[in-house]
Amino acid sequence: MVKFTGTAGISYDVMTHDKVIVSLKNKRKVRNHIGQIHAAAMVLLAETATGMVVGMNIPDDKIPLAKYLNTRFVKRSTGAMKAEATLTPEQIEKIKTTEKGDVLVHVVVTDEAGVNPVECEVCWAWISKDALNKKKK
Repeated sequence: MVKFTGTAGISYDVMTHDKVIVSLKNKRKVRNHIGQIHAAAMVLLAETATGMVVGMNIPDDKIPLAKYLNTRFVKRSTGAMKAEATLTPEQIEKIKTTEKGDVLVHVVVTDEAGVNPVECEVCWAWISKDALNKKKK
């Protein structure tokens, strides 16, 4: 787990091999200047949920890496927020059996009022740990 998620106060509400739901309370340390959850914290929710669902399916000899993240802020948020990331059976099979690849993970970010104030698209890649270690040398 990434330490920053604990610093922000993200809660892990559901964790299965095909779905992860994380949430964040609207508390002072994550608020912006208008009293809602800060844009960066909204993105952190999407990144955390998608990264966790991919990470739970990656074989032990691979490492997940965020490839890209696109975000559109479409409405003001209200109160606490949650992000739900899901993988299809086909995506899970690809992650488990492909040596190196990437997958676009579906994620929905919702606020306390049931509104989707932000739309995110997160692509995760994976490579072998050996390949990563060779690049470090």
